[in-house]
Amino acid sequence: MGLNLFQKICEAHDLNYQDDELAIIPDQVLTHDGTATPVYLQLEAIGIKKIKPFTVTYADHNTLQAGFRNADDHLYLKAMAAKLGAVFSKPGNGICHQVHLENFAKPGLILAGADSHTPMTGAMGMLSIGAGGLDVAAVMAGEPFFVKTPQVVGVKLEKKLPPWSAGKDVILYLLQRLSVKGGVGKLFEFFGPGTDALSISDRATICNMIAELGATSAIFPGDRVTRQFLKSFGREKDWQALNADADATYAEVIDIDLSTIEPLIALPEATVGKGEIEPRGERDGSDQCLHRARF
Repeated sequence: MGLNLFQKICEAHDLNYQDDELAIIPDQVLTHDGTATPVYLQLEAIGIKKIKPFTVTYADHNTLQAGFRNADDHLYLKAMAAKLGAVFSKPGNGICHQVHLENFAKPGLILAGADSHTPMTGAMGMLSIGAGGLDVAAVMAGEPFFVKTPQVVGVKLEKKLPPWSAGKDVILYLLQRLSVKGGVGKLFEFFGPGTDALSISDRATICNMIAELGATSAIFPGDRVTRQFLKSFGREKDWQALNADADATYAEVIDIDLSTIEPLIALPEATVGKGEIEPRGERDGSDQCLHRARF
């Protein structure tokens, strides 16, 4: 029996994906100024002298300079990163998920991040999971990150997106089908011929917003699209082929014909019927509804 991407990454990291819980030692850690300050305070309290995994701390969320607080936080994070051996990304470099995707993400690695949208680097064939600050502090101190083993849902993509549709519409379509709770305890693994037609930007949007389904993570293969993206950033050496086996199995398979995906908009329920927007689907209890956009 073949292996899917999640199982291959688990095996490469000596993790038994048949266990109910995984004790993960991540290859990389991501923090940002919205979460990193308490993380470093906790590390100081523990008495850590050196961060174990490769870690990047981004100053990107709290960049408003209306007072001294954010600037002081950034100085503290810069100093602690230098002291404990982390990479510091200064304000203005860009949003952490995009910068990490472009500079550090690699197929086959595991990333733990103190942010719910950490799965974005799954676009590069990387198992990426968001966590709480204390969990991330423990990981940075060299301890394992405990995660309930997710069910792996295969999403088979066929054909390609029509004009005006993008990766954002694919994830909104999944939200329409599954609701904001439809991904709890699950990892979504995308495969099939339709993946070749999605750029890394499209894949990144899908993986970033997989958190809106309550999912553990999402992942795409490390394929020619991934290789070309890395090459464009001078990082082709970081590429490795990573694909699910042809006979890989999943707990569930969702089929999506990309050619049928229309541009969608997520709006609060209260706005339905008040503009040139045609409702799609029914209310799912999340106070949001998906609608077809009229151009």
